Amino acid sequence: MKRTLLALAFALALALAGHAGAAELPRFEQVRAAYRPSDSVLVDRHGEPLHTLRTDANVRRLEWVPLAEVSPALRTALLLSEDKRFYEHSGVDWSAVGAAAFGNLWNTRTRGASTLTMQLAGLLDPAHAGSAGGRSVGAKLSQAGGAWQLERQWRKDQILEAYLNLVPFRGELVGIGAMSATLFAKHPSGLDAQEAALAAALLRAPNALAPTVARRACGILQEQHLGCEGLDGLTAYSLARKSTARLDADAQIAPHLAQRLLPGDPRPRVASTLDARLQRFTRDTLRQHLAELQGRQVEDGAVLVLDNASGEVLAWIGSSGRGLSHAAEVDGVSARRQAGSTLKPFLYELAIEQRWLTAASLLDDSPLGLETVGGLYIPQNYDHGFKGAVSVRTALASSLNVPAVRTLVTVTPEAFHERLQALGFSLRASGGTYGYSLALGSAEVTLAGLTNAYRALANAGRTGPLRVKPDEARGASRAVMDPAASFIVADMLADREARALTFGLDNALATRHWAAVKTG
Repeated sequence: MKRTLLALAFALALALAGHAGAAELPRFEQVRAAYRPSDSVLVDRHGEPLHTLRTDANVRRLEWVPLAEVSPALRTALLLSEDKRFYEHSGVDWSAVGAAAFGNLWNTRTRGASTLTMQLAGLLDPAHAGSAGGRSVGAKLSQAGGAWQLERQWRKDQILEAYLNLVPFRGELVGIGAMSATLFAKHPSGLDAQEAALAAALLRAPNALAPTVARRACGILQEQHLGCEGLDGLTAYSLARKSTARLDADAQIAPHLAQRLLPGDPRPRVASTLDARLQRFTRDTLRQHLAELQGRQVEDGAVLVLDNASGEVLAWIGSSGRGLSHAAEVDGVSARRQAGSTLKPFLYELAIEQRWLTAASLLDDSPLGLETVGGLYIPQNYDHGFKGAVSVRTALASSLNVPAVRTLVTVTPEAFHERLQALGFSLRASGGTYGYSLALGSAEVTLAGLTNAYRALANAGRTGPLRVKPDEARGASRAVMDPAASFIVADMLADREARALTFGLDNALATRHWAAVKTG
């Protein structure tokens, strides 16, 4: 025994001497700063979580857990199982070395002499782990050298904290946060004695069968003079869990924007311009309206809320969500759809800007047939009726189709197309390709592009890019429409009486305050 210990001590001295020239292990602060969860979190403008997205498919790690937030039961179970003299040794437990010396020089027993500090050295630098999981003599000596360095530079609580966050537990689960959330649906601070014993038992053999894990956990509990009643069932149930749901599932309220911003961003927390309270209110309002429209062939919806002055996105709801939408993954904010009547305000603004029309000009709402390359184009109103001579104000507010097409004949599809492009629509075809149907929204646009274009009506004809990140450069606004014409169009869209011809005086568009609104 003495000869073996002397030989080991001599070998360790050589390892330490060689380790002096080896690469330095990182300090605790460096490890903590370099740590990256497998999930990235999108937060709102106030730092409140909006959505969490898995961005690393190789392992599952949650956010770093401070030692103060780890259950005392788990810390006790861990030390009993892995390193009883953790607070007494300086990286190498010579008592354990002596006990393991008869076990084929540390090689027979899996961790007979490997301290938590040595294991952490292997986690921080694969060179200390060896090619066989750190079980060879050379690997053990290398770990001992790394442990010696860590004990000189780190505090004991830092070693324990880093170990708990970096150690693999089972399958893809790395770190106490992911293990606790997945197997027990708890934060590490809430683990009880039995759950803590199971977690500690997994460190010996992360992928062992449930009976083996339960037997080892029971041994840890018995060392604390605790019982093992119900442990077999708890072990089988916990190890069978496949849930990857986070404990903060209620914060999953911005899936489409998260999918847009988080992949490819190395930061674990990415800030957005959204407001979490407004995001929830917008989502709930959309769901309420969809419920009211049930049975009317309305299957889903999307909402984008902008700050008109800055272009910041305050709420981004791409769909009504799982359980309600048949295509919840489709982002209705960025998907292209035919614009319908929502393009009419820009058509009338251009006509007023060019002095072709005024808000009081009369347009003929009567049957119309236009010769086109594809044949005769005959626009129809929504109710298939005609109103005769109507003012531009009434034609726009009541969303009449035939007067809009007559206006486009005057303005020309090419000029209207050019204006839409200037507003940022990025249409896929030319004005001549769309023809006179462009007045009725035959072009496919996104809700994001459409909402941003309407922003120009509120900003005296000026437009600029949307902002979804607070650290994005604020794009310069540019004048696209005439300020006076933009004001007139907004005033017509807010005119309740002018809207009555089609919608009546009592309708969903009649708000308690001034609001320029348009149906699609």
